[in-house]
Amino acid sequence: MYAYIKGDIVAMKDEFIVIENNNVGYRIFCPLSISSRIGRVGDFVCVYTYHYVREDAIALYGFPSEEEYDMFVLLLTVSGIGPKVAMAIVGQFQPAEFSLAVISGDVKTLTGIKGLGKKGAERIVLELKDKLKGFAFRDTDMTSSVSLPSTSEALSSLEEASAALVVLGYPASEALMAVKSVYEDGMSVEEIIPKALRRMVRS
Repeated sequence: MYAYIKGDIVAMKDEFIVIENNNVGYRIFCPLSISSRIGRVGDFVCVYTYHYVREDAIALYGFPSEEEYDMFVLLLTVSGIGPKVAMAIVGQFQPAEFSLAVISGDVKTLTGIKGLGKKGAERIVLELKDKLKGFAFRDTDMTSSVSLPSTSEALSSLEEASAALVVLGYPASEALMAVKSVYEDGMSVEEIIPKALRRMVRS
């Protein structure tokens, strides 16, 4: 119904913000971990919104970017995942970090989300793994100045290398940055991993 809402933030609470647009106040649900990335009281902002409608609930959920909105919508397609858990996940992970955790089957990291148990995390991995391939490297906030490859084969190599580093115990965000920073055209997974590891050890 609403793609986004532009207006002034007039109130911020633990679970929602109020955006005023043309003398209408919109209560938009999002935890502080998300609303703090949108802005502060008095700021003029653009909030991407999802209109959630069920028999017992109607609500607007808000996000600072289209990528986070897409991530939320995708999470709602997983059986047993409702808006509260989906918002908690979006609030804790950048889209690229979440994508890599799913692709690498990192259930342990996902169960760190409040309200998400092991079975729920396993369902997320099972149902979203194929859908998220290629998504881990579309998050421009984590790309820095690194030029990424355009071919699916090269992106697959980067994903596999990042996933391998996550399995070794490195955080998803650090793994992403490391493989991006060492990648050169034509590099294989076997070439990317040791170079990325050396960079991470030095940092």
